[in-house]
Order: sequence, then structure tokens, then C-alpha cells
Amino acid sequence: MSNNEKGKKRKTEITGEISIHTENIFPIIKKWLYSEHEIFLRELVSNGFDAITKLQQIATREKVENVAPPKINIQIDAEKKTIIFSDTGLGLDVREVEKYITQIAFSSAEEFVKKFEGKDEKNQIIGHFGLGFYSSFMVSDLVEIRSKSYKQGSKPILWSCDGSTKYTIKVSNRKEIGTDVILHISEESKEFLDVERIKGLVKKYMNFLPVEIQVNGEKVNDDSPLWVQAPNETKDEDYKTFYNKMYPFSAEPLFWIHLNVDYPFNLKGILYFPKVMHELDANKNAVKLYCKQVFVSDDAKDVMPEFLTLLQGAIDCPEIPLNVSRSYLQNDPYVRKISKHIIKKVADKLNQLYKKDRSHFESIWADISPFIKYGMMQNDDFYSKVKDIIIFESSKGEKTSIPDYLARNDAKMKDKVLYCTDKEGQATYVSLCKEQGLEVLFLQGLIDTHFVQFLESKDEKVKYVSIDSEVSDLLVNEAEKTEVIDEDNKTADDRLVEIFKQELNDDKLKIEVKSLKSESIPCMILEAEYVKRIKSMSYFMKGGSAPTFDDFTLVINSNSGLVKDILALNEGGSKKNLVSRLCHHVFDLAKMSKQQLSGEQMQAFVTRSTELMAALSQLNLGRRK
Repeated sequence: MSNNEKGKKRKTEITGEISIHTENIFPIIKKWLYSEHEIFLRELVSNGFDAITKLQQIATREKVENVAPPKINIQIDAEKKTIIFSDTGLGLDVREVEKYITQIAFSSAEEFVKKFEGKDEKNQIIGHFGLGFYSSFMVSDLVEIRSKSYKQGSKPILWSCDGSTKYTIKVSNRKEIGTDVILHISEESKEFLDVERIKGLVKKYMNFLPVEIQVNGEKVNDDSPLWVQAPNETKDEDYKTFYNKMYPFSAEPLFWIHLNVDYPFNLKGILYFPKVMHELDANKNAVKLYCKQVFVSDDAKDVMPEFLTLLQGAIDCPEIPLNVSRSYLQNDPYVRKISKHIIKKVADKLNQLYKKDRSHFESIWADISPFIKYGMMQNDDFYSKVKDIIIFESSKGEKTSIPDYLARNDAKMKDKVLYCTDKEGQATYVSLCKEQGLEVLFLQGLIDTHFVQFLESKDEKVKYVSIDSEVSDLLVNEAEKTEVIDEDNKTADDRLVEIFKQELNDDKLKIEVKSLKSESIPCMILEAEYVKRIKSMSYFMKGGSAPTFDDFTLVINSNSGLVKDILALNEGGSKKNLVSRLCHHVFDLAKMSKQQLSGEQMQAFVTRSTELMAALSQLNLGRRK
């Protein structure tokens, strides 16, 4: 055949065979390219958008005629079993098709097979290999490309491949600049011939792509996501409206953070702190990850710090590939920089709310505090940025930070924080402290006991003391001395210890006598701080079942009128039965203040209460006589 004849043949039709050692590359692509076949839509629309973007760039430097408005249309014909992806981009000529569709892609495919064949992990970093177009073969028996290049004098072409290593290229009749990718859908993939399914996939993957995307002529996408706008041009209502688009039927978010970074890396996005209606919501609707406004994943937990996986919204990272493995995200230094920046932005936002909108900060604190405290324990940078704005409810009826508490109580407490973990169960102790002007902080979250230990480890000067673990010197009449009352040189305090040990019949019971400034409490139970923390931690770890410890001290208030009466009745000798009942009764009252009575003990308490009231009524009747 002469050179002229060869030239004529080339102009009308080219046939070829892919130069690759694997007999049929497409089964390998179908198995390893993506774990979800629906990804073909994202890849083909992304290619169309890239073609449009390139043509727009070229048009700024040179004259290009007959350029159509930027648009991608997806045309579905269920009867013909075809899906056509049409774009108004720069198009391809015959040499570009051979170079970019056959040679480069298939040589990359061979490299991909060698690298990953035999491995178990799916969703490897495919984008690097230029295989996006070939995702179309996962759902097609035949794929055609009909394209016309923007270049002057180029002829339109039609490339065709049935999934084997053979292909043909012909001259086509396309008149407009751009490309059609025609998929002849296979029988096992006919689900994708459903128009509503394709619309849903466009909204999932390409909803925020900055070009109009149509499905059978109807615009489907929202091509202007809020995160591309400047924060100073965006109003609160804009953020709320955008949130409702992303998470319809959700409660209004507590606050949000607009990310807009150009240096030292490129990052945009909006993060929302949602209203958590139930603890099961904590990992629902995670942050969505985008690359140049193309959806990558609805689970960006490997980009987000662990303690902030509750956050919702979107982050757009242009330097992250469209197809990315978890191992890539976990080990990439760029991702680590993003994570660190997000931590800083969340901390900055919290500080801003605390200083400029304190009332709102306090109103949302119950929702956000578990995650903030967990984050402080997880990340030192985050701890250092927010440690002074952590707030607790105070017995003074307000919310306060630790630095403010310490400053207010410096004269009385000096680097000591009194706290309560059970506002109702420890009400007696709280009342005693309030009577003497001592401020108590309420730590009522499950995480708080562990958090207190964490705070102590960070600042050893400050000591956190539960109100029922020790009696503060400020609650005791130190000047009041106990007097010797018998020939054995025993004091009244000594006698009270003996009486209670004898009547309660427990030689191992630890008993102390203190003269409290309050007369209203006959006795109280103190539990060592370490015991309380072990119990609280066990309760937290085991989900509600705390161990029982008998390591406590019964503190008898010698300033109580009832305790003085018990001492006097015992010395008289004729009221031993009444003394015994009263000793048991005040001990049970102390237990009840800590909610420690068992069912059997409660029954005994009720019976004894009835007997004591009967004895009291009989005594009064006798007096009236």
C-alpha cells in the first residue's frame, strides 16, 4: 500500500490494539478500579468539567470560535440503554484520542495492575494513574467518544471500544466543539438507566461543581456552594440556609466556622457544630470531603481530628486526589496540616464566642462540653487554646471558668476547687458549704471525673476536692474544745465515738467527731477522694455499674442538738433503746444524703421512723397529762 493510500485510510478509520501484556485489562479495571460502580458518573462529569475549564483558560489567551456556554448534560435513554455525557469543553482530535485515551491510560493501567494486583485493599489512589475515564467500562458493554476539538481545521472523531483491547477511530458528524461520551449500559447495570437515580448521584457527587449540570435537559446541581464565598460577605441566614440544604430536617446548628485558607495550603469549607438530639447522633452525617467542589467522600474522619467527628459540613481540599485510600489520608503530611488548622479554627471560634457572645456560649455549653473536654484530653494544642474558657455551673447560680473561680475564692480556698458530681444526691453537702459562703462547682457529665484528674495533671498547683471527701476547715469551729466528762479522762467526742460504734455494732467503722458551724446536720459520710474517682471511672467505663466500697468515714457533728441529746440520753442510762434507734437513724440519714441505702436498709429505716414517731407522740401525750 502506498503512503497516499495509507493517509486516506487514516482519515476515514483507524483500528488498533492496546499494547499491553494483560490479555484483557477491563476485568481487572472492573474489579480493582472502584468499590462502587456509581463512581463512573463522578469521573465522567469531572472529565467534562476539566475540559470546560481548560477551554475557558485557552480562550483568555487566543481566539476560539463557536464556544458554547459551559454546560454538562447527561442524557438517558432507557429504551436504547444508553447514557450520554455531553460537555462544551475543548474537545479531542484524533492524535489526542490516541495519546490520552489509548496509550497513556492503558500503560498506566498496566502499572496499576502490577502495583495492586493481589492486594486486598479497595479504593487505592486511582486518580494518579489517569484511569478515571475507564470507570465507564464498569457499567457498559460498549463505550464511544464523539468529539470535536477547538483547534482550527481539526476533524470530529468517533472512538469506540467494546471492553476488549481493540478499538476503532472514525470521522464523526459532530459539529459543535466538545465531547460526548456514550455508554451502552450492560444488563447488570441497567439500574443506572433510571433518571431519578442519576439525578440523585449528581446531587451526591457533583452538586457543588461550578458548572451547570443537566439531566435530560433539567438543571440538577447547585453550582455555587457557600464555602467559595468570602466570609465577610456571608450572613448568618446564608449559613443556616446552606446547612438546611446539606442536612434537611435537622435542628438549627449551634455555631459554624468558615474555612478560607490560601497559604501555606489550600483549604475551604464550612464546619457546623450540630445540635445533638441523642447520643446516637454523635457520629451521624459526618463532614463531607470535596476536591475542587467534586464530592470525594461523606466520611472525612481521617481528615478531621477524632474529637471533632461530630462536626457536620464540608471541606474542600484541592490537593487531595479524587480517589483516595484511608492509608493515604492517615499518613499524608498535607492532611495532618489540615487537621491541625481545623483544631486551631475551632479553638479560635470558641474563644470568640466566650469573649464576645458569652450568653450564647453558655446556652450551648451543655451540648458542646463533652466534646471540648475530650478534645482537650486528646490534643495538647487544643487544651492550651481553650483551657481558660471551660465553664462549670456554680452554686452561686452562674457559670464560671476555673481561673475566675480561683480568683474569687483565693482568700478562702487558695488553689483548691470544691466540686460536686451529684447535685441532688449531695444536696446536704452543698447546703452546708453554701451556709458558710463556700462556692461549689457542679461537675455532672460522665467524663468530668476523668477530666478533673486530667486538669490536675496539667496544673499540679490546683487541687480538686469533692465536697463529700473531706471537711474543710472553714466548716469547723476550731476554737471549740471538747471537755473531759468522766473519770477515765475521756472527752465528749470520745464518748460519742464509743456510743456509735457500740450501737451500730461495727468496730471497723471509721468515726470522727467534728464541731461543724452548722447545727442542722447530725452526721455526714465522707468518702476518700481516690475512692470516689475509682467509683466514678468504673461507672463511666462499665456504663452505669459502679463498685461498692466500704472505705468511708462517719463524721459526727458535736454541734448538733440531736447529737448532744443522744449523748445526754446515753449518760442517763434509762433510754438505751431510744439511743440505739437514734444512732441507727442518723447513720441512715447520712447514707440517704449519698443515696446509699439498700432495699433492706430502707425498709428498716421506715420501720424505725414509725417507731420513733410513735415514741415521740406518746411522750407528748404523757406531758399533756
